[in-house]
Amino acid sequence: MNFAPVFRGKRFAVLGLGKAGMPAAIALREMGAEVFVWDDGEAARRGAAGMQLAPPSKIGRKLDGLVLSPGIPHGLPKPHPEAAWAIAQNIPVLSDAELLFQAVRGSGSKAKFAGITGTNGKSTTTALLAHILSVAGIPNAAGANLGPAALSLPLLPDSGVYVLEMSSYMLERIATLRFDVAAMLNLSPDHLDRHGDMAGYAQAKRQIFARQDAACLAVIGMDDGGSREMADWLATQPARVARISGKGFCPGAAKALPGEHNAQNAFAAFEMARALGVAEAAISEGIATYPGLPHRQAAIAEFGGVTFINDSKATNADAASRAMGCYKRFIWIAGGVGKAGGIEALAPYFSRVSKAFLIGQDAGQFAATLDRHGVANAIAGDLAAAVPAAYAEARAGKIPTVLFSPAAASFDQFKSFEERGEVFTTLVTALYGEAA
Repeated sequence: MNFAPVFRGKRFAVLGLGKAGMPAAIALREMGAEVFVWDDGEAARRGAAGMQLAPPSKIGRKLDGLVLSPGIPHGLPKPHPEAAWAIAQNIPVLSDAELLFQAVRGSGSKAKFAGITGTNGKSTTTALLAHILSVAGIPNAAGANLGPAALSLPLLPDSGVYVLEMSSYMLERIATLRFDVAAMLNLSPDHLDRHGDMAGYAQAKRQIFARQDAACLAVIGMDDGGSREMADWLATQPARVARISGKGFCPGAAKALPGEHNAQNAFAAFEMARALGVAEAAISEGIATYPGLPHRQAAIAEFGGVTFINDSKATNADAASRAMGCYKRFIWIAGGVGKAGGIEALAPYFSRVSKAFLIGQDAGQFAATLDRHGVANAIAGDLAAAVPAAYAEARAGKIPTVLFSPAAASFDQFKSFEERGEVFTTLVTALYGEAA
Protein backbone atom coordinates (compact mmCIF):
# COMPACT_ATOMS: atom_id res chain seq x y z
CA MET A 1 0.00 0.00 0.00
CA ASN A 2 1.16 3.51 -0.81
CA PHE A 3 0.12 6.80 0.67
CA ALA A 4 -2.21 8.88 -1.45
CA PRO A 5 -1.10 12.42 -2.42
CA VAL A 6 -3.00 13.64 0.63
CA PHE A 7 -1.07 16.88 0.97
CA ARG A 8 -1.36 18.03 -2.64
CA GLY A 9 -1.91 21.78 -2.65
CA LYS A 10 -0.44 22.13 0.86
CA ARG A 11 2.75 23.96 1.73
CA PHE A 12 4.92 23.01 4.72
CA ALA A 13 8.17 24.23 6.22
CA VAL A 14 10.39 21.78 8.07
CA LEU A 15 12.78 23.26 10.63
CA GLY A 16 15.54 20.99 11.92
CA LEU A 17 16.92 18.37 9.54
CA GLY A 18 17.93 15.63 11.93
CA LYS A 19 16.47 12.21 12.70
CA ALA A 20 12.85 13.34 12.31
CA GLY A 21 13.07 16.43 10.11
CA MET A 22 14.62 15.12 6.90
CA PRO A 23 12.41 11.98 6.70
CA ALA A 24 9.39 14.25 7.30
CA ALA A 25 10.40 16.57 4.47
CA ILE A 26 10.91 13.71 2.03
CA ALA A 27 7.63 12.02 2.98
CA LEU A 28 5.61 15.24 2.75
CA ARG A 29 7.00 15.91 -0.71
CA GLU A 30 6.16 12.36 -1.80
CA MET A 31 2.60 12.95 -0.52
CA GLY A 32 2.18 15.93 -2.82
CA ALA A 33 3.09 18.88 -0.60
CA GLU A 34 5.35 21.75 -1.51
CA VAL A 35 8.12 21.58 1.10
CA PHE A 36 10.71 24.07 2.28
CA VAL A 37 13.45 23.02 4.67
CA TRP A 38 15.86 24.81 6.99
CA ASP A 39 18.41 24.04 9.66
CA ASP A 40 20.58 26.44 11.63
CA GLY A 41 23.57 24.18 10.95
CA GLU A 42 25.37 24.63 7.65
CA ALA A 43 26.34 20.94 7.45
CA ALA A 44 22.69 19.87 7.77
CA ARG A 45 21.70 22.32 5.04
CA ARG A 46 24.37 20.89 2.76
CA GLY A 47 22.80 17.47 3.30
CA ALA A 48 19.46 18.72 1.98
CA ALA A 49 20.44 18.60 -1.69
CA GLY A 50 17.44 18.77 -3.99
CA MET A 51 15.17 20.36 -1.37
CA GLN A 52 13.94 23.96 -1.33
CA LEU A 53 16.07 25.72 1.29
CA ALA A 54 14.69 28.75 3.10
CA PRO A 55 13.92 29.85 6.66
CA PRO A 56 10.14 29.73 7.14
CA SER A 57 9.90 33.49 7.65
CA LYS A 58 11.61 34.12 4.31
CA ILE A 59 9.44 31.87 2.13
CA GLY A 60 7.01 34.64 1.34
CA ARG A 61 4.04 32.35 0.78
CA LYS A 62 1.31 31.05 3.05
CA LEU A 63 2.25 27.94 5.01
CA ASP A 64 -0.15 25.21 6.13
CA GLY A 65 2.15 24.09 8.90
CA LEU A 66 5.60 24.24 10.45
CA VAL A 67 7.07 20.84 11.24
CA LEU A 68 9.45 21.48 14.11
CA SER A 69 11.98 18.89 15.20
CA PRO A 70 11.25 17.81 18.80
CA GLY A 71 14.41 19.30 20.26
CA ILE A 72 13.66 22.82 18.98
CA PRO A 73 11.51 24.81 21.44
CA HIS A 74 8.48 26.80 20.36
CA GLY A 75 7.83 28.09 23.91
CA LEU A 76 10.03 27.64 26.95
CA PRO A 77 12.84 28.16 27.72
CA LYS A 78 13.00 30.47 24.69
CA PRO A 79 11.22 29.92 21.38
CA HIS A 80 13.29 29.52 18.27
CA PRO A 81 12.84 32.76 16.29
CA GLU A 82 11.29 30.92 13.34
CA ALA A 83 8.85 29.11 15.64
CA ALA A 84 7.91 32.41 17.28
CA TRP A 85 7.32 33.89 13.82
CA ALA A 86 5.08 30.97 12.84
CA ILE A 87 3.00 31.27 16.00
CA ALA A 88 2.57 35.01 15.41
CA GLN A 89 1.33 34.20 11.90
CA ASN A 90 -1.15 31.59 13.24
CA ILE A 91 0.70 28.83 11.41
CA PRO A 92 0.21 25.46 13.17
CA VAL A 93 3.36 24.02 14.75
CA LEU A 94 3.10 20.26 14.27
CA SER A 95 4.96 17.04 15.00
CA ASP A 96 5.51 14.46 12.29
CA ALA A 97 3.33 12.03 14.29
CA GLU A 98 0.37 14.38 13.76
CA LEU A 99 1.02 14.44 10.01
CA LEU A 100 1.35 10.64 9.92
CA PHE A 101 -2.15 10.38 11.40
CA GLN A 102 -3.50 12.82 8.82
CA ALA A 103 -1.77 10.92 5.99
CA VAL A 104 -3.06 7.52 7.13
CA ARG A 105 -6.64 8.72 7.43
CA GLY A 106 -6.37 10.73 4.21
CA SER A 107 -5.20 7.60 2.38
CA GLY A 108 -8.31 5.72 3.53
CA SER A 109 -6.70 3.38 6.07
CA LYS A 110 -8.51 2.67 9.33
CA ALA A 111 -5.35 1.34 11.00
CA LYS A 112 -5.36 1.86 14.74
CA PHE A 113 -2.97 4.05 16.69
CA ALA A 114 -1.36 3.07 20.01
CA GLY A 115 0.54 5.78 21.87
CA ILE A 116 2.92 5.37 24.80
CA THR A 117 4.41 8.09 27.00
CA GLY A 118 5.82 8.52 30.49
CA THR A 119 9.07 9.75 31.96
CA ASN A 120 10.62 6.28 31.79
CA GLY A 121 9.80 2.96 30.16
CA LYS A 122 8.39 4.39 26.92
CA SER A 123 10.82 2.66 24.58
CA THR A 124 10.59 -0.72 26.27
CA THR A 125 6.79 -0.67 26.29
CA THR A 126 6.64 0.50 22.67
CA ALA A 127 8.99 -2.22 21.47
CA LEU A 128 7.27 -4.84 23.63
CA LEU A 129 3.80 -4.01 22.31
CA ALA A 130 5.05 -4.12 18.71
CA HIS A 131 6.68 -7.50 19.43
CA ILE A 132 3.43 -8.87 20.88
CA LEU A 133 1.50 -7.69 17.81
CA SER A 134 4.04 -9.38 15.54
CA VAL A 135 3.74 -12.64 17.50
CA ALA A 136 -0.03 -12.38 17.03
CA GLY A 137 0.35 -11.84 13.29
CA ILE A 138 -1.05 -8.29 13.35
CA PRO A 139 0.57 -5.86 10.88
CA ASN A 140 2.30 -3.11 12.81
CA ALA A 141 4.86 -0.35 12.57
CA ALA A 142 6.66 1.15 15.57
CA GLY A 143 8.50 4.43 15.73
CA ALA A 144 8.26 8.20 16.40
CA ASN A 145 10.42 9.01 19.46
CA LEU A 146 11.79 5.45 19.27
CA GLY A 147 13.40 4.18 16.09
CA PRO A 148 12.12 5.34 12.70
CA ALA A 149 10.63 8.82 12.40
CA ALA A 150 6.83 8.75 12.32
CA LEU A 151 6.52 9.93 8.71
CA SER A 152 8.95 7.27 7.51
CA LEU A 153 6.59 4.49 8.64
CA PRO A 154 4.67 2.60 5.91
CA LEU A 155 0.96 2.81 5.20
CA LEU A 156 -0.74 -0.05 7.06
CA PRO A 157 -4.02 -1.78 6.15
CA ASP A 158 -7.20 -1.40 8.18
CA SER A 159 -6.09 -4.33 10.36
CA GLY A 160 -2.74 -2.70 11.21
CA VAL A 161 -1.55 -0.86 14.30
CA TYR A 162 0.87 2.05 14.57
CA VAL A 163 2.78 1.88 17.87
CA LEU A 164 4.20 5.33 18.60
CA GLU A 165 6.49 6.35 21.43
CA MET A 166 5.48 9.93 22.22
CA SER A 167 7.73 12.35 24.08
CA SER A 168 6.33 15.36 25.86
CA TYR A 169 7.88 17.50 23.12
CA MET A 170 5.90 15.65 20.44
CA LEU A 171 2.67 15.63 22.42
CA GLU A 172 2.71 19.43 22.58
CA ARG A 173 2.41 19.48 18.79
CA ILE A 174 -0.55 17.27 17.94
CA ALA A 175 -3.88 18.65 16.75
CA THR A 176 -6.11 15.83 15.42
CA LEU A 177 -4.20 12.66 16.34
CA ARG A 178 -6.32 10.30 18.43
CA PHE A 179 -4.91 7.16 19.99
CA ASP A 180 -7.25 4.17 20.11
CA VAL A 181 -5.17 2.92 23.01
CA ALA A 182 -2.85 5.18 24.98
CA ALA A 183 -0.61 4.71 28.01
CA MET A 184 0.99 7.14 30.44
CA LEU A 185 3.40 5.00 32.45
CA ASN A 186 4.89 7.26 35.12
CA LEU A 187 5.72 10.85 35.91
CA SER A 188 8.84 12.24 37.56
CA PRO A 189 10.75 15.53 37.08
CA ASP A 190 12.25 15.78 33.58
CA HIS A 191 12.49 18.41 30.83
CA LEU A 192 11.32 21.10 33.24
CA ASP A 193 13.21 23.74 31.26
CA ARG A 194 10.87 23.02 28.34
CA HIS A 195 7.65 22.84 30.35
CA GLY A 196 8.27 25.36 33.12
CA ASP A 197 7.34 23.13 36.04
CA MET A 198 5.81 19.74 36.86
CA ALA A 199 2.32 21.04 36.14
CA GLY A 200 3.37 22.03 32.62
CA TYR A 201 5.14 18.71 32.11
CA ALA A 202 2.09 16.75 33.27
CA GLN A 203 -0.15 18.83 31.01
CA ALA A 204 2.00 17.92 28.01
CA LYS A 205 1.91 14.22 28.93
CA ARG A 206 -1.88 14.37 29.34
CA GLN A 207 -2.20 15.06 25.61
CA ILE A 208 -1.66 11.35 24.93
CA PHE A 209 -5.35 10.98 25.89
CA ALA A 210 -6.64 13.91 23.83
CA ARG A 211 -9.76 13.25 21.76
CA GLN A 212 -10.26 9.71 23.11
CA ASP A 213 -13.88 8.55 23.33
CA ALA A 214 -15.76 5.66 24.90
CA ALA A 215 -14.35 3.21 22.33
CA CYS A 216 -10.78 4.00 23.39
CA LEU A 217 -8.60 2.69 26.23
CA ALA A 218 -6.51 4.87 28.52
CA VAL A 219 -3.81 3.02 30.48
CA ILE A 220 -2.34 4.84 33.48
CA GLY A 221 0.41 3.88 35.91
CA MET A 222 -0.40 4.01 39.60
CA ASP A 223 3.07 3.75 41.13
CA ASP A 224 3.74 7.50 41.54
CA GLY A 225 1.76 10.47 42.80
CA GLY A 226 1.74 12.43 39.55
CA SER A 227 0.26 9.50 37.64
CA ARG A 228 -2.34 8.88 40.32
CA GLU A 229 -3.45 12.52 40.02
CA MET A 230 -3.77 12.04 36.27
CA ALA A 231 -5.78 8.88 36.88
CA ASP A 232 -8.27 10.93 38.89
CA TRP A 233 -8.63 13.28 35.93
CA LEU A 234 -9.00 10.35 33.52
CA ALA A 235 -11.91 9.05 35.56
CA THR A 236 -13.85 12.15 34.41
CA GLN A 237 -13.06 11.51 30.73
CA PRO A 238 -14.99 9.29 28.27
CA ALA A 239 -12.32 6.64 27.58
CA ARG A 240 -12.20 3.32 29.44
CA VAL A 241 -9.41 3.40 32.03
CA ALA A 242 -7.02 0.61 32.97
CA ARG A 243 -4.93 1.31 36.07
CA ILE A 244 -1.64 -0.57 36.17
CA SER A 245 1.11 -1.20 38.71
CA GLY A 246 4.35 -3.13 38.69
CA LYS A 247 3.57 -4.32 42.21
CA GLY A 248 2.17 -7.81 42.11
CA PHE A 249 2.21 -8.21 38.32
CA CYS A 250 4.41 -11.07 37.12
CA PRO A 251 5.55 -10.88 33.48
CA GLY A 252 6.37 -14.60 33.52
CA ALA A 253 9.59 -15.97 32.05
CA ALA A 254 10.67 -12.64 30.58
CA LYS A 255 14.44 -12.47 31.03
CA ALA A 256 14.61 -9.12 29.22
CA LEU A 257 12.18 -7.49 31.67
CA PRO A 258 13.83 -7.48 35.12
CA GLY A 259 12.47 -5.47 38.02
CA GLU A 260 9.18 -4.02 39.21
CA HIS A 261 9.34 -1.17 36.69
CA ASN A 262 9.46 -3.64 33.81
CA ALA A 263 6.56 -5.52 35.35
CA GLN A 264 4.61 -2.28 34.99
CA ASN A 265 5.78 -1.91 31.38
CA ALA A 266 4.65 -5.46 30.65
CA PHE A 267 1.29 -4.83 32.35
CA ALA A 268 0.77 -1.76 30.15
CA ALA A 269 1.59 -3.71 26.99
CA PHE A 270 -0.72 -6.51 28.16
CA GLU A 271 -3.70 -4.16 28.60
CA MET A 272 -3.05 -2.37 25.31
CA ALA A 273 -2.63 -5.58 23.34
CA ARG A 274 -5.80 -7.04 24.83
CA ALA A 275 -7.72 -3.90 23.85
CA LEU A 276 -6.35 -4.30 20.33
CA GLY A 277 -7.84 -7.79 20.10
CA VAL A 278 -4.79 -9.94 20.83
CA ALA A 279 -5.49 -13.26 22.56
CA GLU A 280 -3.96 -13.65 26.02
CA ALA A 281 -1.95 -16.69 24.91
CA ALA A 282 -0.24 -14.60 22.21
CA ILE A 283 0.37 -11.77 24.69
CA SER A 284 2.04 -14.18 27.13
CA GLU A 285 4.18 -15.62 24.34
CA GLY A 286 5.17 -12.13 23.21
CA ILE A 287 6.21 -11.08 26.72
CA ALA A 288 8.18 -14.30 27.26
CA THR A 289 10.05 -14.00 23.93
CA TYR A 290 10.68 -10.24 24.01
CA PRO A 291 14.43 -9.77 23.34
CA GLY A 292 14.82 -6.40 25.05
CA LEU A 293 16.36 -3.13 23.88
CA PRO A 294 20.03 -2.14 23.99
CA HIS A 295 21.35 0.06 26.82
CA ARG A 296 18.55 -0.91 29.20
CA GLN A 297 19.87 -3.14 31.97
CA ALA A 298 21.74 -5.24 29.41
CA ALA A 299 24.15 -7.75 30.94
CA ILE A 300 27.00 -7.34 28.49
CA ALA A 301 29.77 -9.44 30.07
CA GLU A 302 30.68 -11.59 33.06
CA PHE A 303 34.28 -12.34 33.98
CA GLY A 304 36.39 -12.46 37.12
CA GLY A 305 33.22 -13.02 39.12
CA VAL A 306 31.82 -9.63 38.02
CA THR A 307 28.81 -8.95 35.80
CA PHE A 308 28.74 -5.67 33.87
CA ILE A 309 25.34 -4.05 33.31
CA ASN A 310 24.84 -1.40 30.62
CA ASP A 311 21.93 0.84 31.63
CA SER A 312 23.02 3.92 29.69
CA LYS A 313 19.39 4.77 28.92
CA ALA A 314 18.99 5.88 32.55
CA THR A 315 19.21 9.60 31.81
CA ASN A 316 17.59 10.70 35.09
CA ALA A 317 17.45 9.59 38.70
CA ASP A 318 14.07 7.92 38.42
CA ALA A 319 15.30 5.71 35.57
CA ALA A 320 18.44 4.80 37.52
CA SER A 321 16.34 3.84 40.55
CA ARG A 322 14.66 1.11 38.46
CA ALA A 323 18.02 -0.57 37.86
CA MET A 324 19.45 0.05 41.32
CA GLY A 325 16.49 -1.71 42.88
CA CYS A 326 17.36 -4.91 41.01
CA TYR A 327 20.78 -5.51 42.60
CA LYS A 328 21.55 -6.03 46.29
CA ARG A 329 25.17 -4.88 46.13
CA PHE A 330 27.03 -3.20 43.28
CA ILE A 331 29.72 -0.83 42.12
CA TRP A 332 28.02 2.13 40.52
CA ILE A 333 29.24 4.18 37.55
CA ALA A 334 27.19 7.35 37.20
CA GLY A 335 27.31 10.95 36.07
CA GLY A 336 26.91 13.29 33.13
CA VAL A 337 24.53 16.23 32.94
CA GLY A 338 22.32 15.91 36.02
CA LYS A 339 18.62 16.67 35.94
CA ALA A 340 16.66 18.81 38.43
CA GLY A 341 17.24 17.44 41.93
CA GLY A 342 20.38 15.53 40.96
CA ILE A 343 20.58 12.10 42.63
CA GLU A 344 19.13 12.96 46.04
CA ALA A 345 16.01 10.92 45.23
CA LEU A 346 18.22 7.80 44.97
CA ALA A 347 19.13 7.89 48.68
CA PRO A 348 16.97 4.80 49.48
CA TYR A 349 19.30 2.77 47.23
CA PHE A 350 22.63 4.15 48.46
CA SER A 351 23.05 1.34 50.98
CA ARG A 352 23.41 -1.02 48.02
CA VAL A 353 26.31 0.96 46.54
CA SER A 354 29.70 -0.41 47.59
CA LYS A 355 31.46 2.46 45.81
CA ALA A 356 30.57 4.92 43.08
CA PHE A 357 32.83 6.08 40.27
CA LEU A 358 31.61 9.37 38.83
CA ILE A 359 32.02 10.86 35.38
CA GLY A 360 31.00 13.92 33.44
CA GLN A 361 29.97 17.49 34.00
CA ASP A 362 28.13 17.02 37.32
CA ALA A 363 30.45 14.45 38.90
CA GLY A 364 31.31 16.92 41.68
CA GLN A 365 27.64 17.55 42.46
CA PHE A 366 26.94 13.82 42.57
CA ALA A 367 29.99 13.29 44.81
CA ALA A 368 28.74 15.92 47.26
CA THR A 369 25.39 14.14 47.54
CA LEU A 370 27.07 10.77 48.11
CA ASP A 371 29.41 12.29 50.69
CA ARG A 372 26.44 13.59 52.68
CA HIS A 373 25.05 10.06 52.77
CA GLY A 374 28.35 8.39 53.61
CA VAL A 375 28.72 6.55 50.30
CA ALA A 376 32.27 5.84 49.15
CA ASN A 377 32.97 7.51 45.82
CA ALA A 378 35.68 8.73 43.50
CA ILE A 379 35.59 11.15 40.57
CA ALA A 380 36.92 9.19 37.61
CA GLY A 381 36.15 11.87 35.04
CA ASP A 382 35.34 9.65 32.10
CA LEU A 383 34.39 6.08 31.28
CA ALA A 384 37.91 5.15 30.17
CA ALA A 385 39.04 5.65 33.77
CA ALA A 386 35.85 4.54 35.50
CA VAL A 387 35.47 1.08 33.94
CA PRO A 388 38.83 -0.45 35.00
CA ALA A 389 38.61 1.26 38.40
CA ALA A 390 35.15 -0.17 38.98
CA TYR A 391 36.31 -3.65 37.97
CA ALA A 392 39.31 -3.51 40.30
CA GLU A 393 37.08 -2.37 43.18
CA ALA A 394 34.54 -5.10 42.46
CA ARG A 395 37.23 -7.79 42.36
CA ALA A 396 38.87 -6.56 45.56
CA GLY A 397 35.60 -6.41 47.47
CA LYS A 398 34.01 -9.47 45.85
CA ILE A 399 31.12 -7.32 44.63
CA PRO A 400 29.20 -9.25 41.94
CA THR A 401 27.95 -6.36 39.79
CA VAL A 402 29.23 -3.21 38.09
CA LEU A 403 26.18 -1.15 37.22
CA PHE A 404 26.49 1.63 34.66
CA SER A 405 23.30 3.58 35.24
CA PRO A 406 24.28 7.25 34.85
CA ALA A 407 21.18 9.02 36.29
CA ALA A 408 22.12 11.89 33.98
CA ALA A 409 22.00 13.02 30.38
CA SER A 410 24.91 12.21 28.10
CA PHE A 411 25.46 15.40 26.10
CA ASP A 412 28.52 16.64 27.98
CA GLN A 413 30.74 13.83 26.69
CA PHE A 414 28.65 11.92 24.12
CA LYS A 415 26.24 12.54 21.26
CA SER A 416 23.56 10.34 22.81
CA PHE A 417 22.89 7.72 25.47
CA GLU A 418 23.35 5.14 22.71
CA GLU A 419 26.90 6.29 22.00
CA ARG A 420 27.58 6.39 25.74
CA GLY A 421 26.41 2.79 26.12
CA GLU A 422 28.46 1.67 23.13
CA VAL A 423 31.59 3.25 24.58
CA PHE A 424 30.95 1.48 27.90
CA THR A 425 30.49 -1.84 26.09
CA THR A 426 33.70 -1.33 24.09
CA LEU A 427 35.68 -0.57 27.23
CA VAL A 428 34.28 -3.62 29.05
CA THR A 429 35.11 -5.81 26.05
CA ALA A 430 38.68 -4.50 26.02
CA LEU A 431 38.93 -5.12 29.78
CA TYR A 432 37.75 -8.69 29.24
CA GLY A 433 40.54 -9.18 26.71
CA GLU A 434 43.10 -7.95 29.22
CA ALA A 435 41.65 -10.14 31.98
CA ALA A 436 41.68 -13.20 29.75
